[in-house]
Amino acid sequence: MAACVPASPNQVESSNSAKSRSTDSSALPDLGAAPELTNEIWLNTAKPLRLADLRGQVVLLDMWTFG
Repeated sequence: MAACVPASPNQVESSNSAKSRSTDSSALPDLGAAPELTNEIWLNTAKPLRLADLRGQVVLLDMWTFG
């Protein structure tokens, strides 16, 4: 567990300052709302998903295809 702890307080400070810089989203364009999902085949769901039904929840999309 010693490897999980920073070696010195200075490392914690520099790590925190890097995090505060990375939260600036002013450089990202606003592309509006995500388009609706138009897939007809869903796994592990009783019915197709809609983004409106997922609003306010954390959503992780894992997209892959057969090559």
